[in-house]
Amino acid sequence: MDRPHIRVVSAEIARDGAYLITRRRADAVLPGLWEFPGGRVREGETDAEALARCLLDRVGERPDVGGAVLEVVHDYEAYRLTLIVLAASLRADQTPRPVNVAEVAWVAPDALGDYEFPGADQATVARLVAALD
Repeated sequence: MDRPHIRVVSAEIARDGAYLITRRRADAVLPGLWEFPGGRVREGETDAEALARCLLDRVGERPDVGGAVLEVVHDYEAYRLTLIVLAASLRADQTPRPVNVAEVAWVAPDALGDYEFPGADQATVARLVAALD
């Protein structure tokens, strides 16, 4: 079976030792799960442009976007997903809020295991938790 291939980006944003995560809305794909904020890359967009657009849409703030820190390919039943995790930052005066997500949270790496993430995000969680060792 030839599945569609989707490219998405997500942000690894740290502040005071915690990472920004968002909870998917009830009407979203994989509803109620937590994820590192981001979204689909549109045709003609760079990964950085897509991430800036998606964060503004989802949490109401435009981040400063750095380079890629992780690439994950994950097969879901209906599609294959390539997730590019980009380092990003928000200024101290920027406060993410739930615009097109159900919730936002700042979570310490050792508490990420308390949140349920989609399969593709698990590699990011594992990377951040491993950094604690």
